Amino acid sequence: MEKKKQEERKDTSNIRNIAIAGALEETVQRYGSAVKEHVVAYSGKDFENGVTLTKGLKSISKSKVNPNYEHQNIQQQAGFSAEVKVVARENAEAIINKSNQRVVRTDDIGRVNDQLYDVISIDENGNGIDGTGRQLKFLGNSKNDPAGVNTPERVFKALKSKKFDKYLEKDVVIEIPSDQYDDVLKQVIEEEERIKKSLQSNKLNPEARIKKEQELQRIQKMRSGLKKSKISSADAIQARKNPLLSTVKDVHDISHRAGVEGAKFGAAIGGVMSIGNNLIAYCKGDISFEDAAKQVALDTGGATMTGYATSYAGTAVKGAMQNSSNAYIRTISKTNLPATLVAVTIAVTKSIKRYFKGEINGVECLQEIGQEGANMVSSALFATIGQIVIPIPVVGGLVGGMIGYAMSTATFGILKSALENEKRAREERIQIESACKAYIQQMNEYRLYVEKTVDTYLCNQIDLFNQSFTEMLDASNINDTDWFVDSCNKISLQFGGKFITESQEDFDELMLSDEPLLL
Repeated sequence: MEKKKQEERKDTSNIRNIAIAGALEETVQRYGSAVKEHVVAYSGKDFENGVTLTKGLKSISKSKVNPNYEHQNIQQQAGFSAEVKVVARENAEAIINKSNQRVVRTDDIGRVNDQLYDVISIDENGNGIDGTGRQLKFLGNSKNDPAGVNTPERVFKALKSKKFDKYLEKDVVIEIPSDQYDDVLKQVIEEEERIKKSLQSNKLNPEARIKKEQELQRIQKMRSGLKKSKISSADAIQARKNPLLSTVKDVHDISHRAGVEGAKFGAAIGGVMSIGNNLIAYCKGDISFEDAAKQVALDTGGATMTGYATSYAGTAVKGAMQNSSNAYIRTISKTNLPATLVAVTIAVTKSIKRYFKGEINGVECLQEIGQEGANMVSSALFATIGQIVIPIPVVGGLVGGMIGYAMSTATFGILKSALENEKRAREERIQIESACKAYIQQMNEYRLYVEKTVDTYLCNQIDLFNQSFTEMLDASNINDTDWFVDSCNKISLQFGGKFITESQEDFDELMLSDEPLLL
């Protein structure tokens, strides 16, 4: 009875997990595609679209550094890394928000060393959209000021310099690191207020006033054109020095956000299923109300964790698969397999745990692993089909996933029963074959014994037979009845028989008498 209950709990848990995985199909696909942007940024290769970036984080980190100017070189190269990171983060965010807008580095669309723009938005055909370009200015900390205390002031001075006039004249948006933006903007605002006060003083001559008004226009244009970047100067430096760690952190952030979404779905699905199951059990009297409430809380908590793990891990796996160099892997990344892999792992882990606890044997463990693997793969495919047939987030994937799981479970059960019947038939056949083999061996032994006995006996009596048959033949030829009878009697005597007659005369008397003839 206890084993049956464990089986029921296992089945319920697996159905719940596959329902969660199916419901998260759209979430994993969306956040996974966002992760793919960071995978591309790191490697510099977009295998899905057949594009190779001018620079990837990995290649930038291998740039040469002059030992005499190491600090300056690192800071400069960090600027390139910042551009790559900005593109990856903004495109990832656009995908998460279901926006079709994308940005690229101008270098990656053939506009190498563009005089005005580092980053620009593109249309569906990959062409730059006018008026969307930006200039990224990542001025790092100086060697004498490693903490960056005076960096905002240095940035502000750079913005006021003549070399920035070309950007202001063209109304180019200037993007600066997120950790510098507020302090720089504060200095711009303070400068604007000083100029305004100076113009209000009435102490300026006409020529000086015109100059101040021009300065005010310039500073106001600078203020309106400043943009806060999605990355900090520290992010840029880390991307230059340790691109893999930088990428992993971004992948983790996106996967965590997906995990939070997954936890919400998990709690909802697991809670509803648990309430239904325990309500039925309570009405049947199988469980008390207090125990039912506790079980609902436990099931909901477990489903929440499952939802988070499924979405988190599924998102990371989906992103890596989507940018695989293998076309087949890229194709299956578009199914619900990434999320389902997590559910498979959970189910397989449970089976292995039961095996080590001695609840099932090795064969049963392998059967469960095989069954769950087949069920989950089927569920992944049907979840994707369900999402296409029912293009409603969550609903299509959930329905399709559960249908696929149910169909696979039924099919696997039939196959398992057929295999077990075949196994029994094979065992019975082996037993019959073994018995037949033993019987055949005995029969062969008997046959050899009889043949040996007969051969030996006939060998000893062959002369008598030959002589008696020869005499019988000769007696027939000359019509000598007494001789014929005498030859027959010799054979009878040899086998212990008795004479019926010894001559023709005896035979005639026997035939004419009233006594019965006994052979």
